[in-house]
Amino acid sequence: MKKRIADISTIIVGAFLFALAVNLFVIPNEFGEGGVTGVTIILYYLFKWSPSIVNIIINGLLLIVGYKFLDRQTTVYTILAVAFNSLFLHLTEGWTIASHELTINAVFAGVLVGTGIGLIVRVGGTTAGTVILARIANKFLDWNISYALLFFDLIVAFSSYFIIGPEKLMLTIVALYVGTKVMDFIIEGLNPKKAIMIISEKQNDIAEKVITEMDRGVTVLSGHGYYTKNPKEVLYIVISKQEVSTLKKIVKSIDQAAFLTIHDVRDVFGEGFLDISK
Repeated sequence: MKKRIADISTIIVGAFLFALAVNLFVIPNEFGEGGVTGVTIILYYLFKWSPSIVNIIINGLLLIVGYKFLDRQTTVYTILAVAFNSLFLHLTEGWTIASHELTINAVFAGVLVGTGIGLIVRVGGTTAGTVILARIANKFLDWNISYALLFFDLIVAFSSYFIIGPEKLMLTIVALYVGTKVMDFIIEGLNPKKAIMIISEKQNDIAEKVITEMDRGVTVLSGHGYYTKNPKEVLYIVISKQEVSTLKKIVKSIDQAAFLTIHDVRDVFGEGFLDISK
C-alpha cells in the first residue's frame, strides 16, 4: 500500500510538471510538441480548443485501442496520469513566467516535460498517446523507451511545421531532445552500471577479494587464447559506476598484468539489481 501511494504521488507530480511545461513554456512561445500533446497544441493554435479537454478525449480513445498492450497496473496508472495531466493543464492555464528568451524557454520546456514523463514512466505508468507506442516498441522490439518516444514525437512535431514555422520547429526539436535526455536520466536513475571482464593469471585472488571487499558476485567464464590455445578463465562482474575505481585498485594490487575491459550497461536484472518481473 505504501508503494502504491508513493507511485500515485509520483504520477501526480509528473503530471503537474508536464502541464507546467505546456502552459509556461510551450504555448506562450508558440512551440510545437510531440505526441498527443503536440496534436492538442496544433488544434489550440488553429481553433483555440482547450488542450485539457482535447487531451483527455484523444488519450481516452488511444487507451481504449491500446489497453491490451499494457498490464493492469500500467493501465490504471496511465488513466491516473491522463486524468491528472488534463486537470493540471486546466488549472495552470493562466499561469505565466517572465522569460522571453526562446532558446532558454525551449530548454526548460524539455527539462520539465522529460522530468514529468520520466517520473510517470519510472513508476510503471504512461501518459498514453505515443508513450503507449513507445512501450509497445520497448516490449516487442526492445527499443529504449526514451528514444522510441522521441521517434514518434518527432513525427508529430514535424507536422506542425506549416503552423509554427521553421524557427519554432527547430526550437521544438531542441526541447524534445532535451526532454529525451532528461527522461532517460530519470528512468535509468542516478546509478549507471558497468560490466567488467578480467583476464588474469591470478583470477582466484581477484574474485575472492571482489566478493569479500565489494560484496559483489563474480561469474567465471571458460575460454582460451586463440594463438596459444592455453585455457583461460575470464571473470565477469557487474558493478555500479562508483565502484569501478575500487575494482581497478583491487586488480592493480593483485595483478598489474591483468587484461581488463569495462562496458556500459543499460539495464541489469537479477539478484542485487532490478527484479525482471517488474
